[in-house]
Amino acid sequence: MTIITGSAATASDLATVESGTLLVGSDQVYPPYDYVEDGVTKGLDADVMALIGPKLGLEVKFVDTRFANLIAGLQANRFDMIASALYVTAARAKVVDYIPYAKTGGSLTVRSADTFAPKTPEDLCGKRVGNLKGAAWVPELMKVSEASCTSAPITVQEYATSAEAAQALLSQGVDVVFDDAGVSQAAVAASGNRLKITSDTILFPVVMGIAVKKGNTALGEKVEKELQALIASGEYAKLLEKYNLAMPSPGEIEQSLQGTN
Repeated sequence: MTIITGSAATASDLATVESGTLLVGSDQVYPPYDYVEDGVTKGLDADVMALIGPKLGLEVKFVDTRFANLIAGLQANRFDMIASALYVTAARAKVVDYIPYAKTGGSLTVRSADTFAPKTPEDLCGKRVGNLKGAAWVPELMKVSEASCTSAPITVQEYATSAEAAQALLSQGVDVVFDDAGVSQAAVAASGNRLKITSDTILFPVVMGIAVKKGNTALGEKVEKELQALIASGEYAKLLEKYNLAMPSPGEIEQSLQGTN
């Protein structure tokens, strides 16, 4: 994985899957980051691309793709980049180049009527935990299970969408859902407060990155340049504040790249 900086590319230099168009892979069932409302893609990633896309001289089109298939779709040239709250991990670094653009983390959600109120991953021993399929923290939960839950391991159940995980929780198919903090907040609101967040700190803090195909430096460098210009102007800080997010520090980015966070 590389952190892409600097650019001499212009829009006319950018070779894309469809000429004049930037195809963006996105799992559009992941509010508040990526979702469809009245036939229009909305959320953090749509807002980010609405700022960057025009600077590239390209029309932005989103390609709705389930999360677990995003990287395979990028490698197969189904789209030019991924903008889908994709977490930066050392494993993914081997196959994509990242432009880090925000940081978030996980929260624990249970049914509002439950007395079970987990605060940390260690509280999940013996419980059925719902997760989004392919989520970066599933391996982290397994590490916790092996280290702290030898007599009563954590059972991870993965779902194609966060909405399905939340529904499984409501129907008592799982005991708790571990999901992104912003997504968890949206799920509580969507449930009419039948769900509640019980963790009071961000768990497994993570860096999110826009991803381009390994070696696609022309596109990656141009996106990075425009993102840095937005940060310098102060416009990007306003956007992140809207979603209760922040830019990762260089140290946090490096930890994610090396798999040491």
